[in-house]
Amino acid sequence: MKSTGIVRKVDELGRIVLPIELRNTLDIAPKDALEIYVDGSTIILRKYEPACIFCEDARDVITFRGKNVCTACAKRLGNL
Repeated sequence: MKSTGIVRKVDELGRIVLPIELRNTLDIAPKDALEIYVDGSTIILRKYEPACIFCEDARDVITFRGKNVCTACAKRLGNL
């Protein structure tokens, strides 16, 4: 895990602000959904992308190496 050197305080409602540089780097726009994971004492935020990264179809999506791919595109990739 890479440290950014950025420190933020949690406000009274439990919120933190993600710096604009980090949001730009990770392509996180206002209103984007983030998934929250816990690994021991570590909190992990990941941009939620439920649709296929190639065709944007949300049906029959599987995760391959951390990316969402529909079964149709996965089959096409297998034919390359």
